[in-house]
Amino acid sequence: MKALGLCVNLFPNHHFYWGDQHYATTLGPERAERMNACASALAAGVPMAMHSDAPVTPLGPLFTAWCAVNRLTASGRVLGAAERIGVADALRAITLGAAYTLKLDGEVGSIACGKRADFVVLEDDPTAIAPERLKDVRIWGTVQGGRPFRAADI
Repeated sequence: MKALGLCVNLFPNHHFYWGDQHYATTLGPERAERMNACASALAAGVPMAMHSDAPVTPLGPLFTAWCAVNRLTASGRVLGAAERIGVADALRAITLGAAYTLKLDGEVGSIACGKRADFVVLEDDPTAIAPERLKDVRIWGTVQGGRPFRAADI
């Protein structure tokens, strides 16, 4: 993929929602532990994004990042510990990684001069909490076009 200049957009929510079934029935343990191979993509230098496949699973980027970081199934099984990624890599995949795959990284995906001032404001620092709490990071609100909107007011 890297040699061809391709990007990958992985679906880590699979681990939580269907990981137990994939492990036991549809894929088997070996293949289930390799699915949505975020760590392998990063190690190979393949540009990576992640998605929730909404409405197949709920739209929730922090939950999707949590799935990639923890790789837990609904029953609590770690499905492919070697493919776990760090919180910083997961946050990059749901922000700048997604923008890059859409060829919009010059406009969105990070906070920089000249880019749209559209971003979420978090109440908790996702890099300072335990990785298993990533899905529970509280959201203060958003900034759109440079204007702040508190979530409690929406």
